Amino acid sequence: MDKNYLITKSNYFIMNCNYDLSLEEQKIILTLASMVQPEDEDFKSYKFRIADFMKLLGVENQAKYTVIPKITKELMKKVFEIQEGDTLIQTAWLSGAMYKKGTGCIELTFSSYLKPYMLKLSSMFTQYKLSNILSMKSKYSPRIYEILKCNEFKKQGFIEIEVEGLRKLIKADEVYPKYNDFKRYVVERTQKELKKISDISFDFEEIKTGRKVTGLKFHIKANKSSEKPIDEVCATREGKSTLQEEKGFRDLINTVKNIFKEVITELQAKRLLDTAKGDINIINEKYILSQNVAKIDNIVGWVIKAIKEDYTTQKGKGKTGTFTDYEQRPFDPSLENKLLGWNDKEKDDVGEEFQQGTY
Repeated sequence: MDKNYLITKSNYFIMNCNYDLSLEEQKIILTLASMVQPEDEDFKSYKFRIADFMKLLGVENQAKYTVIPKITKELMKKVFEIQEGDTLIQTAWLSGAMYKKGTGCIELTFSSYLKPYMLKLSSMFTQYKLSNILSMKSKYSPRIYEILKCNEFKKQGFIEIEVEGLRKLIKADEVYPKYNDFKRYVVERTQKELKKISDISFDFEEIKTGRKVTGLKFHIKANKSSEKPIDEVCATREGKSTLQEEKGFRDLINTVKNIFKEVITELQAKRLLDTAKGDINIINEKYILSQNVAKIDNIVGWVIKAIKEDYTTQKGKGKTGTFTDYEQRPFDPSLENKLLGWNDKEKDDVGEEFQQGTY
């Protein structure tokens, strides 16, 4: 578990599911989501130490050891709805939770109904670092952050949302029925938190029908502080991409995808680029090596492993199916000069990112 782990959700899920979770419940769900590998075929049982979770949140209250199992029990009772065309899905977040007293560990499993919105996503998804939401104090801030994050790269640079629709989406309609209260305690409080904590911030304008405020126009901006996470999908080192930078990023992604005979997703292509530090030639070189291997169940995983351990020539003749059939060569520091702007800190972030979901 690490604050640099990535959370991946489909944009449809973010923009169409209204659910009511406490701040602590959201942080547990998002921490769990950060442990999921989006290219996995199915959810696993994800295990984490409560002490690690408390450390991520900066909480020292030992009572959390008994409180968290109570929170997960309540989570399993909270059913929400997903409307997909003429299909209505009613599901809870978790299908199971297991806590062994004395171990300080808890094991959680997502509901299988959430698979289409968190696994094997190839387009129309949003990805961000867990650290963006961990320090938030308002229960509405993580939801508004996700909504704005998945609209960050709109060409017009803003998104318009009806006030009533936003209130219902984040389940604030009954808590703050009056617009002035909603503006003060939800919108403006979230605005302050995002600017201080996350990788994006926003300004907003009120849209009026007559004298009544009926909509909000959010102008989304990237926070450019070097301390903020900056390597999520569709982001550049400087924050929000220009059209030219975004095109360059897409060209790299497409180049990687074209190397493979197999169909791979955009997210898998990005992981390959992260592992190779942007060096297309290394990806191509390792993929060519894979063609001499008899059977590979996960081609992307194989190539990533080959890049990390720097497989070169085969030791023997004939096709084989193991990683150890290739000799490793000494690390070449000159490869660092082939980066696309990554520095040492980001290299560590990428390494941690790929390891997310393991314990």
